[in-house]
Amino acid sequence: MSKDTPDTSSFKKPEQRFFGRRKSHALSDRKQSLMDDLLPSISVNLPEGDAAFDPVSLFPAAKKIWLEIGFGKGEHMAWQAERNPDVGFIGCEPYINGTVGLLSKIDEEGIDNIRVYADDARHVIWKLPDASVDRVFLLHPDPWRKRRHARRRFVNKHNLDDLARIIRPGGELRVGTDHAGYREWTAIQMSHRDDFVWQAERPSDWRIRPDDWCETRYEAKSLREGRPAVYFRYKRV
Repeated sequence: MSKDTPDTSSFKKPEQRFFGRRKSHALSDRKQSLMDDLLPSISVNLPEGDAAFDPVSLFPAAKKIWLEIGFGKGEHMAWQAERNPDVGFIGCEPYINGTVGLLSKIDEEGIDNIRVYADDARHVIWKLPDASVDRVFLLHPDPWRKRRHARRRFVNKHNLDDLARIIRPGGELRVGTDHAGYREWTAIQMSHRDDFVWQAERPSDWRIRPDDWCETRYEAKSLREGRPAVYFRYKRV
């Protein structure tokens, strides 16, 4: 490679870049200590090479494994983990400030059934064995509002193929969004598939938040600003 030729080895295709910057502001001493001390003890360490990653090894007593893609500040994951102690949760979040938000909740509430991968969720998905996950959450993903960026949305054929592989038959994919464009995009993308069935039978099934789906700070803000969310639930068949 000449000195004038850029190194493209770390470049990603547009459809592979679904999140932007990883850190927004400096961490307090307490938050930094959580990153230094707590995170290593609950981090997901993926095997190298072609070796598969067995999630059961993280939760020997768990009856089910649930995965959250981009957990934000962790409100939903912490809420679910406290109410489902027999479920092992794997949360993936590339944003440092989001990860430390979840760590604070884990530390304060003494939650012990969450493991964290502080990077791209697809690294975990690609390593998971077939039919190894019972439920996947994708809540308020980046909508990539510009038309030319639409292919960067997480809901696309390639990622859905991967999710179909790891979700057990009878398992569930949940997608929540307050963005009208992403709502339509998701409905269209999922309508092309025969390995997921939409569980809605009436408008209220996707317009009203189910009892086992908590409201997050982000969702509350979107409602105040006049952007009601939708709640898609798809069964893996």
